[in-house]
Amino acid sequence: MANQTFGERLATLRKEKGLTQSDIADKLGITAQAVSKWENDQATPDIDCLVKLSDIFGISVDELLGKKKVAEMLPTPPTEDEIERMVFRIHIISHEGDTVNVNLPLALVKIFMNDDGSISMIDGNESLKNIDFRKLLDLVERGVVGELISINSHEGDTVRVCVEK
Repeated sequence: MANQTFGERLATLRKEKGLTQSDIADKLGITAQAVSKWENDQATPDIDCLVKLSDIFGISVDELLGKKKVAEMLPTPPTEDEIERMVFRIHIISHEGDTVNVNLPLALVKIFMNDDGSISMIDGNESLKNIDFRKLLDLVERGVVGELISINSHEGDTVRVCVEK
C-alpha cells in the first residue's frame, strides 16, 4: 500500500476485508456516498471516523494514513521482563479475501515454538511455513522491534509480522 493516496488505501483495505462502501457507511453511521468521496480523494474523513476505520481494519491510524511501521533498534536490548510483555502481531490476508489477525505474547511464542522455529498454533498458512520465529525472537532479544516481516506472495497472500512493546 506504499505510495497510495488515502482514498486508494481505503479502497484497498475495504476490498481486502470483503466489505462494500455501504458496509463501511453502516458501521460508521454515514452515507455510502461519503465513503465513495473518500475513496475518490474528493473528501477526507474526520478524526472520529479515522479512529473507527482503523478499528474496522485492525490497523493503527498511522497505518491508515500511510505511515509504514518499520523495524527499529531499541537503544538498549530489552530485559527478559520487557520481552515477556511484547507481542508478535501477525496479520494475514489470503488471496481469497480471508483476514486473520494473531496476537501472540512472546512468552507464548517461546512455549509453543517447535525445534525448527515454526509455531504449531499458526502453521495453517503456507506463507507462514518458511518463517523461522526463533530467528525473529533472537532479533527481538537484541532490541529490534516494529515490522519485522512483510510478505506479498505470488498467489496474492499478504503476511505482516510485527513486534510491539
